[in-house]
Amino acid sequence: MAISPTVQATLQRYREEIQAALREAVARATASLGEGTSSLLQGYYGQMRYHLGWVDAELRPIAAQTGKLLRPTLLLLSYEAAGAWGELPQEDEPRRYLRRALPAAAAIELTHNFTLIHDDIEDEDSERHHRPTVWKLWGVPQAINAGDGLFALSRLSLWGVLEAGVDPALAARLAALLDRTCLTIAEGQYLDMLFETRVDVSVEAYIEMIRRKTAALMACAAEMGALLGTRDEEIVERLRHFGEALGLAFQVRDDLLGVWASLDELGKNPAGDIYRRKKSLPVLHALAHAQALDRERLLALYQQSTPLSEEQVNEILAIFGRTETRPACQAFLAEQCRRARAALEAVPAPSSPLARRARSDLEAFVAFVEAASHN
Repeated sequence: MAISPTVQATLQRYREEIQAALREAVARATASLGEGTSSLLQGYYGQMRYHLGWVDAELRPIAAQTGKLLRPTLLLLSYEAAGAWGELPQEDEPRRYLRRALPAAAAIELTHNFTLIHDDIEDEDSERHHRPTVWKLWGVPQAINAGDGLFALSRLSLWGVLEAGVDPALAARLAALLDRTCLTIAEGQYLDMLFETRVDVSVEAYIEMIRRKTAALMACAAEMGALLGTRDEEIVERLRHFGEALGLAFQVRDDLLGVWASLDELGKNPAGDIYRRKKSLPVLHALAHAQALDRERLLALYQQSTPLSEEQVNEILAIFGRTETRPACQAFLAEQCRRARAALEAVPAPSSPLARRARSDLEAFVAFVEAASHN
C-alpha cells in the first residue's frame, strides 16, 4: 500500500537530522580507536554501516534504500506534541530545539536495527531492502556480533542527551525505559519462535506476542519523546498508550496485507504469508472459529512438508471467508486506531504551531494504518 503524501512528507522532514545523529553515534564509537585497531575493526563497523545502507558489500560509500525511520520520527513528533520542553520556535526554522531529542531518536533507530539483524538470522531471511542481509554476506556469528554492536551503540547514543542539557535523573529514566523495552522485545521474539512449532496458539497469545515484539518499541519511542518534551506525567502516559495502540495496529495492518494485498499494493506475491505458512492473526482467528472439518484441513495444510499449491492457498482463503476472518482482523485494527486517537485526543491541545502540526502528523499516521481496515 502506497504511503500517503502527508505521511511521506512527515517521514522525510527529520530524515537528514536522524541520519546525522546515527552517523555521529557510529563515528563516536570509532573515534577513540588507535590507528592500528581502527584498521583491524574496519570490517566490523563496516557490517553495521552496510546494514544501515551507508556502504555496499565492499564497504564502499553508497546511498542505499533504507528503512522509513518511522520510530525515531514518532519520537520526535511526540517530543513536539508534548511541547519540546518549552523550546519550540514559532516557525519551522531553526531546528535547534531538536538537539535535546536527537540522541534518543538515534538510540531508538539503532535498537530497531539490532533487532532486524537478529530477526534476519532467526528467520533465515536472505534479503532486506533488496540487498543481501548481513548474515548472508558475513555469516551468522559475525552478524550476531554486528547486531550486538548496534545494541551497544544505541545505549551509548542515548547518553548523548546529557550533552544536550537533559537532567541526569531523566537520562537515567530514559535508559531504564530503553533497557526494559529491549527485554520486552526479546520476550516477544521468543514467543514468536515458540509459536512456529505449536498448533495451539490462541489469538490472545498472539496479541501478547506482537504487543512485545512490535508495539513495545513504538510505545517506547512515543514515551521517550514525551518525557523529553514535558514534565506532565499524564501527557507522557497518554502518548505511550498512543504508541502502543499504533504499534498493534501497524502489525495487524501487515498481517492483513500479507494475505489480501494485491501485487501492486505490497510489491510481493498476493497471499505471501499463506504460502510461507506464517502464523499471523488471520490464520489464528480462522483456527479459533472454523468448523471441525475446516479446522482439521487448515491444520493439515499448515503442517504439510511440501510447499502449498495455488489450489491449496485458495482452500485456505475460502476457510478464511467462512470464518469471516478478514472483517474480524479489520475490526481489531480499527479498535486499535480508535484507542490511539482517544489517547491523542486526551493530550491537552497544543498552543504552538509546530506542536499542532506534530499532533496532526500523528493523526495522519493513524489514518494511514487504518486505511487497511477499509480495503
